[in-house]
Amino acid sequence: MCGRYVMARDVGDLVAEFDVDETYVDSLEPSYNIAPTDPVPIILDRRDKVSGDHSRKLVTARWGLVPPWSKDTKSAARLINARRETVTEKPSFRKAAASKRALVPADGYYEWEKREVPGAAEAAAKGVKIEKVPTFLHASDGGVLAFAALFENWPDPALPPDDPERWVRTCTILTGPASDSLGYIHDRTPVIVPRAMWADWLDPETTGEADVKALIDAMPEPHLTPRIVGSLVNSVRNNGPELIAPA
Repeated sequence: MCGRYVMARDVGDLVAEFDVDETYVDSLEPSYNIAPTDPVPIILDRRDKVSGDHSRKLVTARWGLVPPWSKDTKSAARLINARRETVTEKPSFRKAAASKRALVPADGYYEWEKREVPGAAEAAAKGVKIEKVPTFLHASDGGVLAFAALFENWPDPALPPDDPERWVRTCTILTGPASDSLGYIHDRTPVIVPRAMWADWLDPETTGEADVKALIDAMPEPHLTPRIVGSLVNSVRNNGPELIAPA
């Protein structure tokens, strides 16, 4: 899964990197420990109903998807990830998969590798947990990663229909099996959209289930570089560049 990640780029960087036409984000603070339910920048493409023109937008969304039919936002913490294998079928995701696809920019993400320690069997019998080693996974060249994502707009029933704050945008990150050489760290990995596929993934006019599945199936296995980091990342209260420093 993907439960923590890093996004330390500013608005100008993202506008240039993703060829954004419109930005609805004034500023971004670097975050080295983004956690579920945090507000995060996302890239999406919308078609103007009058002109028919497409516009790529930089907006924010709460991480943890809330389906529009939900009565409250309690599901958000559970729906931070969507499995690529079933995303077009699950009720919580299938409508978003058809027309509300997005990219979540990131500098990398964290996983905790489970390692056996000497005497692991005896230790486990005594209730001692196996060692978990925090690892930062990133592009070898330091480039931006674009996680495949979905978004939804949830209407807050506590607010009147004409209140501009009524609609809450939320998102989820797609994950897939980690079958490459890094699968030993975790058995799931975020689906990373290569630059050549950004426009196709964002296109809101690609709505057919078979077409969306074909897009997902065409996503290549990510090739990332692992870096063992210190235990500071274990707490969401910690946030700074020291979190990604080698241990």
